[in-house]
Amino acid sequence: MFESLGEKLQGIFKNLKRKGKLKEQDVDSVLREVRLALLEADVNLKVVKDFTKQVKEKAVGQEIWNSLTPAQLIIKIVKDQLTELMGSANSKLTFAPQPPTILMLIGLQGSGKTTTVAKLSNYLKKQGRNPLMVAADVYRPAAIHQLQVLGEQLKIPVFSMGDKQDPVNVCSGAVKKAVGLGCDVIIIDSAGRLHIDEDLMEELKNIKLKVRPHEILLVVDSMIGQESVNVAKTFEDQVGIDGVILTKMDGDARGGAALSVKAVTGKPIKFVGIGEKTDALEPFYPERIASRILGMGDVLSLIEKAEAAFDVEKVEELEKKIKSQSFNLEDFLVHLQQVKNMGPLDQLVGMIPGISNIVGSSDIKVDEKQFKRIEAMIYSMTPEERRTPEIIRSSRKMRIARGSGNSVSDVNKLLKQFKEVRKMLKHVSQIEKVVKKKGKSKFKLFN
Repeated sequence: MFESLGEKLQGIFKNLKRKGKLKEQDVDSVLREVRLALLEADVNLKVVKDFTKQVKEKAVGQEIWNSLTPAQLIIKIVKDQLTELMGSANSKLTFAPQPPTILMLIGLQGSGKTTTVAKLSNYLKKQGRNPLMVAADVYRPAAIHQLQVLGEQLKIPVFSMGDKQDPVNVCSGAVKKAVGLGCDVIIIDSAGRLHIDEDLMEELKNIKLKVRPHEILLVVDSMIGQESVNVAKTFEDQVGIDGVILTKMDGDARGGAALSVKAVTGKPIKFVGIGEKTDALEPFYPERIASRILGMGDVLSLIEKAEAAFDVEKVEELEKKIKSQSFNLEDFLVHLQQVKNMGPLDQLVGMIPGISNIVGSSDIKVDEKQFKRIEAMIYSMTPEERRTPEIIRSSRKMRIARGSGNSVSDVNKLLKQFKEVRKMLKHVSQIEKVVKKKGKSKFKLFN
């Protein structure tokens, strides 16, 4: 996500930091490079022109060339402007004071609309809501079946009247059904087309008129770049939308759609799809995205992912084992699996502030197959070996290697890594004891 744009902008500012005092022509030169980087990222031309103009005005207004840290000040202005361009703050869903809240998802065929209905339902279910998914795409029987399969997986009810019904009747029937089931959110999967036509728009207008959705969300494939902005503009003009969900953002290294759609339509991006799994949907935070683009990391998102993925009881149990120095390979495996639950490792590394400045954003590639190899080796051990790794000698190593499909050197490497981790954790635990001891003695002195 934003990989190529991030690399270019970070490269521009790295060169800028090497300069001392800046002249106005230095700022002009930097903005020319920024303009080119944004255009290569498929950002709308008018948006690019407005963006660079506003950055220049703010830079001149703050007398950038007289600043002690001119490069930092320009980076801050660019970050603030990027944030404003994408909508300033996270735009939340609007819920009806009297349930059910009706959310209608619209978009072209192939944008990932049906999958997004399931992802959004799953997201809201985790927030404590009770959603009902509505299969109103009656022209594509596969869409109805797909939603029903996803509903079974997620244990979320799906309302369908088959593929022979008027979509308007399906949606109005879903409202009655939701009341009966006690569902507080209705999420409608409307029909799409390969292109925008009058029939599609008329049908969406009729559904809107009949069920009066509290929010209409446009699902757009970010991979189509500049065309996604044109699609959003047309849907806004003809049907009216309240927000946008960008799909396939994990495959979009440029990011032109995310940087253009708010400025062109005036409507906020509310969510982004970052993978194929049903939990791969995230709220869109403009400031966090701007920080990631400029290599500043995204600590808040990292913390939220950790809180969602880590089992509190297991973390507390792990902490006790570390303190008692009884941390073993079983605990090591549990810890690795919880880290994996946080999401793709490449994305997590990119959220760590300054990491791209150290290794370069293009070098942030984490081999997730290594995790599987480690799991296979630990699973090939006996319970006794996992709890007491010290007993693992030559013959045991050969058996573990054969059982996991790895070499003996791989087993040796794992055991060495584990020892280093345990040694580090022991050291941390000892430091913590000393700090606590000093803290207690100070407490006694002053009381």
